[in-house]
Amino acid sequence: MTDQRVVTGIEALPRDGCRSAVTIGKFDGVHLGHQRVLERLCDEAAERGIDRTVVITFDRNPLEVLRPEAAPLPLISIAQKTEALLQAGVDLVVVIPFTPEFAALAPDRFVDDVLVSGLSAACVLVGSDVRYGANGAGTLETLRAAGEAHGFDVALVDDVCVSDGERISSTGIRRLLEVGHVAEAAAALGRLPRIRSLVVPGHQRGRTLGYPTANLAHGAEGFIPADGVYACWMHVNGERFGAAVSVGNNPTFGDVPEKTVEAHAIDVTVDLYGQTVELEFVRFIRGMRKFPNAEALAHQMGVDELEIREVLGLPAEPQAS
Repeated sequence: MTDQRVVTGIEALPRDGCRSAVTIGKFDGVHLGHQRVLERLCDEAAERGIDRTVVITFDRNPLEVLRPEAAPLPLISIAQKTEALLQAGVDLVVVIPFTPEFAALAPDRFVDDVLVSGLSAACVLVGSDVRYGANGAGTLETLRAAGEAHGFDVALVDDVCVSDGERISSTGIRRLLEVGHVAEAAAALGRLPRIRSLVVPGHQRGRTLGYPTANLAHGAEGFIPADGVYACWMHVNGERFGAAVSVGNNPTFGDVPEKTVEAHAIDVTVDLYGQTVELEFVRFIRGMRKFPNAEALAHQMGVDELEIREVLGLPAEPQAS
């Protein structure tokens, strides 16, 4: 069933005269900084008696169109992003396909077609470095002028910083995940980093080693962290299990050319083939390395599981499933 709180494209805007408090951005990760923006948006709407809160975001990073060679991998998929935005309490999410045609839209056309005609904006919440319209010609100053002409206010939101004063950013979180610092990334995200994908058949070596694993399909939603072994929570069908997760190409056997994600559910035996699972990364345990044989790998997997049990607060001894 389609969620009526999410619309795609300028042509799908409500145009219903309902006054809106609006904010605009990529919102990649919907991290702690973004969450503060959304809280402020809801507060502004409540204080001003505005009917609806709206987030305008994009179906891809604008750099994919403007400078493809510089475009980073997204922290979360569009589906994950819209889910997180709605969970934050936003009434409506507008996903605009960032096409060359949209990139060429003049700033005044964006204001007229999207903010005024499409959403009846009463308040627009932005950062001081806001840019919109073709070639980023729209600025805070032009937006304020447009607000005076069309009857909407422009409110500023400050950056959110972590404890050491560094600004929280999607780029910073991506750098942390690229080196496996999932706990530090979680502090900036305001939640555990997560990926989601379908479970598909693998080599089934884990079963022969005593640690059956769920092999995730390539193209998982979310940003896969650096190669290594992680303590994770696995979510499937509304249930949560502790899991030992391996990210990498399994150098011990040398026949897995692509990066894969394998998850071993701790203390449960469950058939996951064909099901969608979500993994939340709690802590990096160790890097990926090559072992002399399968027995040495199995021994290390047992050591890893003990540490993962401790990290997740699970019993030290296996429990009956």
